[in-house]
Amino acid sequence: MTWLVPLPVVMPLLGAALTLLLAGRPYAQRWVSLTVLTATVAVAGTLLVRSSLHGPLVVEVGGWVAPLGIVLVADQLAALMLVVSAAVTLCVLVYSIGQGMADGNEETPLSVYHPTYLVLTAGVCNAFLSGDLFNLYVGFEILLVASYVLLTLGSTETRIRAGTTYVVVSLLSSLIFLVAIGLVYASTGTLNLAQLADRLDALPDDLRLVLQAMLLLAFGIKAAVFPLSAWLPDSYPTAPAPVTAVFAGLLTKVGVYAIIRTETLLFPGGRTADLLLVAAALTMVVGILGAVAQSDIKRLLSFTLVSHIGYMLFGVGLTTSLGLSAAIFYVVHHITIQTTLFLAAGLVERRGGSTALDRLGGLARVSPLLAVLFFVPALNLAGIPPFSGFLGKLGLVQAGVADGGPLAWTLVAGGLLTSLLTLYAIARVWNLAFWRAPHPDMPAPGDAARAAGTAGAEQPHDDAPHAVAVLPRLMIAPTAVLVGLGLALTVAAGPLFALSTDAADDLLRRTPYVEAVFPDGAP
Repeated sequence: MTWLVPLPVVMPLLGAALTLLLAGRPYAQRWVSLTVLTATVAVAGTLLVRSSLHGPLVVEVGGWVAPLGIVLVADQLAALMLVVSAAVTLCVLVYSIGQGMADGNEETPLSVYHPTYLVLTAGVCNAFLSGDLFNLYVGFEILLVASYVLLTLGSTETRIRAGTTYVVVSLLSSLIFLVAIGLVYASTGTLNLAQLADRLDALPDDLRLVLQAMLLLAFGIKAAVFPLSAWLPDSYPTAPAPVTAVFAGLLTKVGVYAIIRTETLLFPGGRTADLLLVAAALTMVVGILGAVAQSDIKRLLSFTLVSHIGYMLFGVGLTTSLGLSAAIFYVVHHITIQTTLFLAAGLVERRGGSTALDRLGGLARVSPLLAVLFFVPALNLAGIPPFSGFLGKLGLVQAGVADGGPLAWTLVAGGLLTSLLTLYAIARVWNLAFWRAPHPDMPAPGDAARAAGTAGAEQPHDDAPHAVAVLPRLMIAPTAVLVGLGLALTVAAGPLFALSTDAADDLLRRTPYVEAVFPDGAP
């Protein structure tokens, strides 16, 4: 079944080409995009089952034998990331379609949206499956180009300014990554990850540390690790709600995935473990302090996104099976929950006309369903028992206690403090936006007003958003599905933790990955 491995990359690229040819035919574009992403979810699920039962699947692209050619590798970690990312992108696509139709743009959508969205999906999948450093770089560049287009949809001054900051920072990280790739190749003569796992061990310790630090710096910028995270809260909130949601859920996690992959496969031994733990502590605390200070829901959620990247680094920095498995579990949880919250924030903006807390109120009374769609993932993000957020943090705390070192105990305390402050920030949003008296500008549920809402992802416009009385079903439905998926992570936490543990053990052993690429031994 190795022929399935390239499909999560190939199908979105072919779909992007087809939707570009169908420019001006929005109905056909939507069905192509929905079909492609649904098929991607099915393929990713099959790869996850197959890799769990029989080990990593490997494809040598173009028939070129590794390490001469590019290889795509679907092990348990990559397949798990594929499943979650494909499911999230499908739900966000449905949401964006509903938003575009509700705004009255279904006859004249922005034709570039669907091709760009599918190219973004292909870039994410390529990064997860990449078996060599240069192809990983290509995946990041695909993400950069597509995300810049999506971030600046509508060409407003605010979005262009935010997009410029985003692209400059992204290009800087890409430049650092490219320099690191050149140094790695000059030192080892290869970029194949499985071969590097063997050859990097033979390099002098100081040289290995320099290479490791450069890769960490590049991936740290992409993952929004403090102090390399200042760009994110200023960039993400300006985009349309669906774009912000998919960015928040996926793009930073690709950086985290790259850190996990390189730290375990290429640089085992934990020489940068202390650095990762310090960065994790600062990312958690500084990020959540920024969230507490915000008066806008989107910016608040952007800072919580930065903060909770620290939990993932915490697990990676411990360099233990328990810590790494908890980090993998938390990545899956956070992709789902953070995406859901940004979609819910889009609904809040549509229903209340704003995401500024001083202009909202009474949403729990005028829109009980919206209140539920925000309340459940918000509690999950804060780590309230028995949700998956609590279980992921509990696993990280257990791993920190088992480590027993001073930095590990500091991270345990920092994680608990961050969780409490997250709860405070979420409770503040709930109190101001949902619980207090309704804002006078907000229409009642029975109001017949159908003013245009937030700038649609398919046809952005520059008009200020207005409150509407009824939320579109095609926007509510995918948000509700993601809320249900978040609850499913709680119900299936046992099997998911077992899968995460298996993936972590394979990562730490390294041999399953290397032997899958080179059955006869690395040359």
